[in-house]
Formats: sequence, structure tokens, C-alpha cells
Amino acid sequence: MQNIIKTFAPFLLVLLVACTSNKKMIATKADSFTVIFDKQGHRGCRGLMPENTIPAMLKAIDLGVTTIEMDIVFTKDKMAIVSHEPFFNHEITTLPNGKYIEKTSERKFNIYQMSFEETGQYDVGLKPHPRFANQQKIKTAKPALAALIDSVEFHLSVNNLPKVYYNIETKTNPLTDNIFHPAPAEFVDLLMKLINSKGIENRVIIQSFDFRTLQIIHKNYPAVKTAMLIEDYDKRTLDEQLNSLGFTPTIYSPAYALVNKTLIDACHQKKIKLIPWTVNETITINNLKQLGVDGIISDYPNLF
Repeated sequence: MQNIIKTFAPFLLVLLVACTSNKKMIATKADSFTVIFDKQGHRGCRGLMPENTIPAMLKAIDLGVTTIEMDIVFTKDKMAIVSHEPFFNHEITTLPNGKYIEKTSERKFNIYQMSFEETGQYDVGLKPHPRFANQQKIKTAKPALAALIDSVEFHLSVNNLPKVYYNIETKTNPLTDNIFHPAPAEFVDLLMKLINSKGIENRVIIQSFDFRTLQIIHKNYPAVKTAMLIEDYDKRTLDEQLNSLGFTPTIYSPAYALVNKTLIDACHQKKIKLIPWTVNETITINNLKQLGVDGIISDYPNLF
């Protein structure tokens, strides 16, 4: 018996190494070619719940999104708050006295001139939305980004759900620096300080139409993923837009009407993902998926 073992030992050793090596190769291949289609809930799930609120984010997660998309502005006391505009939009806001804001005066309700405590007096979940009739109405205020992150991470943990990405748009504009928001350098530093304190920097995408904030992220926080947002009226070529940005972002995120196979292929050749916004019809979602986009941003994550 000992002679048999001695005779076949070298062959058994070779076989064992080959099997182990083969397993490693298979694992490496699987890891390399794993492709996840990014299902992003726009402002949480604006078509179903009040936009940019904690309930909207949790609902989107329960519907299976891989990324929750949101917008960030700052209060007077430099609190990062989740809001699409740096003021209280007339479409969604109920004043502390129960009345609605008029469109002509909404910019007077400048969040950057209010404390965070003051912003909590304005409701953004009860007013019927003129463009989203199926949106569930609930009493809620604009949340602090810190509270939203805590709520999301707790929800994921207690429900044993997979981690999600945070796609955060910086709401800045060269014309309104230090009026409706901090200038880009301060804006980015305040935002990243919070993100780092929550330990989610590896699951964050910073997106913007204002390339200044993306350039600061790229320079000072190079490990953070970036997405360049492109309006439907921007007629520049992809190369012209990238030259304006000055570096290669993680994601190219145009209005969906701009997307075609040529644009998708051009992005992929440059190792850039293409994720269009905001797609709210099943047929359009399916058409874009067939063209080869890497994800979709939608107000209706239930369509995924």
C-alpha cells in the first residue's frame, strides 16, 4: 500500500495543483466579467413618493434599485440637505402656515439663508404634485444627508439587503456661488467630509452639470466615482465635452433623448459607462437596454 501511495503521489499532487489553479482561473474570469445593470431611483422614486425624502429612498431600495439618486444643497449653518433646488420649490412645498408657495416667489425661500432647523418647518410631501398624480402623499420635510444615510444603512442592515450606491448631485452654478450655495471648493469639502465620516466613500458617485465640482473631486478625492451630467440642448460632441471637463469620468450621464449606439460605443471605447436620465416608460427603458446602456435613471423604479 505504501508503495502504491509513493508511486501515485506525484500524480496526485499535480492533479491537486491543476484543480486549484483551474478554480482560481474560473473565479478570476467570473469576477472580471460580472456586469451589473445599474437601476437608479431618481430622487428616490419621485413618481411614487415625495422626491428626495427618506421614505422615497427606502421605497426605491425595496423596489430593488442598485443606486439611489439625490441632490444636495446647504443650509446657512452648513448642513448638507437633500433638495433638488437651493430653495423651496412651489410644486412640492407647503408653508408653515399651511399655504402654498407661489412660483413667482419661490426663490425668496433660499435654503442657504435658513438654518437647518428652519427648513424643517416646511412640508414637502403633502401638496399634490402637478406632474406625478400617483405620488403617495405623506407629511415630511427635506432631510439632512447625514440622517438619510443613517436611515438607508439601517434599513439595509435590518432587512439583510445588498448595499446600494449613492449618486449625489452637487447643485451649484457659477452665477449663484455664495448666494444659493457655497462656492465649489467649500461645497465639495463639506460634502466629502460628511461622506467620509459615514464610511460610504467607496459607494458614492458625485454627479453634476457644473463641471467645477467634478474637477475638484477628481483632483482632491481621485478615488471617488464621478458622473458628468449632460443637458438635452448640449450639442457639443463627446470629445468636446470631455475636453471641457479635463479628465475621463466614471460615468457619462446624458438626457436619454441624446443616446444612440454610436454614443454608447464611443463611451465604452473610452472605458466610460453611459447611464441616461430620466426614463419613465418601459418601452424606452427596454430599447435603451438593448442598445447597450450601463444603467437607467428613472422616477419609477417599479418599471425595472
